[in-house]
Amino acid sequence: MKVFRFYAPGDVRLEDAPEPEVAAGEVKIRVRACSMCGTDVKISTSGHQRIVPPRVMGHEIAGEVVEVGDGVDGWAPGDRVQVIAAIPCGRCAWCTRGLETICPHQVSMGYDYDGGFAPFMIVPPTVLAVDGLNRIPDGVGFAEASVAEPFACAINAQEIADVHDGDTVVVVGSGPIGCLHVRLARARGASAVYLVELSRARLDMAADVVKPDAAVCASEQDPVEAVLELTGGRGADVVITAAASGAAQEQALRMVAPRGRISFFGGLPKDRPTITLDSNLVHYKELTIVGANGSSPAHNRTALAMIADGSVPVSDLITHRLPLEQVAEGIDVVRSGAGIKVTIEP
Repeated sequence: MKVFRFYAPGDVRLEDAPEPEVAAGEVKIRVRACSMCGTDVKISTSGHQRIVPPRVMGHEIAGEVVEVGDGVDGWAPGDRVQVIAAIPCGRCAWCTRGLETICPHQVSMGYDYDGGFAPFMIVPPTVLAVDGLNRIPDGVGFAEASVAEPFACAINAQEIADVHDGDTVVVVGSGPIGCLHVRLARARGASAVYLVELSRARLDMAADVVKPDAAVCASEQDPVEAVLELTGGRGADVVITAAASGAAQEQALRMVAPRGRISFFGGLPKDRPTITLDSNLVHYKELTIVGANGSSPAHNRTALAMIADGSVPVSDLITHRLPLEQVAEGIDVVRSGAGIKVTIEP
């Protein structure tokens, strides 16, 4: 079979590989959809400290069971499944307190295990041990199910930031995760959701699909002034920075209302991880700043359920569906921002 493997920064290859064989405690699946995100671009260009090459990439995975290893119960060939990306240990002090997203022993599909840019892959025992293989609900397609993983990350962030009924929410960044944040905030009861983006083309593309209450192009107007004007000078209750931008994080403190919450969802580049934070704004406005790191198995199940019941549709976010042979082209689409969500269908 063909697989898309990472060897070194700038060295990714579509190449032949033997079809994997299932062992005891494992499940073999036929990959039907594996979506892409900005992390795939970063890995292909710069690598990742946790990846030991060669490694089959792809971590937003959906498919169907083709074979079950000895000792595995509850699964059978033909079952439609979605696979978690971040795998907690399930045993440490954090996991046993329900804080699996900050498990210090976390491993990941496409990093520590071969991922979904392949026709067939193995779901390891570590995934099964934490209930990380999820049934795809009836009526949900494989491509939609593959989007459940990034959607789960948005759910984690909005739970931490406590987005709730009546909130005015600003989402900074109009990529696929920003689009998911807009729709999720609405589903959680936000009264108004504003979308901020530096690129006019990306903003227009995203706004045309997710229809925020206002779309602000940060390269054409001061986003802080725009948000304050939209909120009558009060500011937003919640600001989610769904972009790897230190400037966006700094601006968030100025566009949030007193007692507001800020989610630093997008991590910053490793060589520029610091910002200038006006701590007096935090002090006098009594602000809360939170982080968000990935998702838990339960968040993935919630994501699938919300896709299934229509509260957060995702199919219209998938702008490109490409065969495995065009993975490299898909990475270029993500890099350029020419689409919203790219899904590989091996």
